[in-house]
Amino acid sequence: MKSSSLLLSFLLGVCGVQRASSFKICAFNLHHFGESKVKKSNVVHTLARIITRCDVCLLQEVRDMKGKAVPQLLDHINRYDPDHEYTSVASERLGRSSSYQEQYVFVYRTDTVSVTGQYQYPDDREGDVDAFSREPFIVRFKAPKTDIKEFVLIPQHTTPTNTTKELDALYDVLQHVRKMWKTENVMLLGDFNADCGYLAKKNRKHVRLLTARNLYWLIPEKTDTTVRSSTSCTYDRIVVHGERFARSVVPTSAAPFNFQQAYRLSEDQALEVSDHYPVEVRLKGAADRVSLSVGTLLSLVVLKVLT
Repeated sequence: MKSSSLLLSFLLGVCGVQRASSFKICAFNLHHFGESKVKKSNVVHTLARIITRCDVCLLQEVRDMKGKAVPQLLDHINRYDPDHEYTSVASERLGRSSSYQEQYVFVYRTDTVSVTGQYQYPDDREGDVDAFSREPFIVRFKAPKTDIKEFVLIPQHTTPTNTTKELDALYDVLQHVRKMWKTENVMLLGDFNADCGYLAKKNRKHVRLLTARNLYWLIPEKTDTTVRSSTSCTYDRIVVHGERFARSVVPTSAAPFNFQQAYRLSEDQALEVSDHYPVEVRLKGAADRVSLSVGTLLSLVVLKVLT
């Protein structure tokens, strides 16, 4: 009986390790992140707490004109979480106006994931040139400890006044990337502005990213991804392509992270950080493939103990 109890404890521990091994991907609109924001120690500390929860974190609305704010943020992140090493890969500055440009920045843990490719979408599709204000900067990652192993992230921060067109054009980007890199494991994520007045219900039928089969929108509708109590909109989204990728996602793990509540901040304090909550999703670990076998073995042990 004692040996059976020890085996039960071991198997339960294995199951716990599998659950804890999940890999997290996040997307966070930092709301005008640049030199002025990085000088606020309380804000940078909160950002470090948020970003270090993720293996890969897409940052949007990065307006680092002199290229100093992101390195300072990375330095703080690495000092905050010495158990991991973080680095980044970033797009060029994007935007139709020279007076307002943004970058996409991916911050990631070097011990759990590596970059195997990057591509700046040229936005020169015949018949639809310059569809995006901030064309996607696409990155391919390798994460050996996940079930999916390799995947591609397509970020997008849409322009509110052009949301419908840009979301529809993302479908063309998806097809381009699938063909170029010969992969089906693609995730699209970011501040899509895909709700409230920016994406009217009557326009949804015109968005192929919404109507096409084999695309899974993971953030539930009517989920508030905004900080302000006066708004409740599902602007920020995570979409995966293909059943294989969808099966590699931990069920119901896609959600906004309410850092205001988690860190007990006032609304004003939270708004200093951003007016958006980050959205996140967890991927299953490679060990999760054997969870069924472990569960079966555990059932047999329980039966043995009971008999």
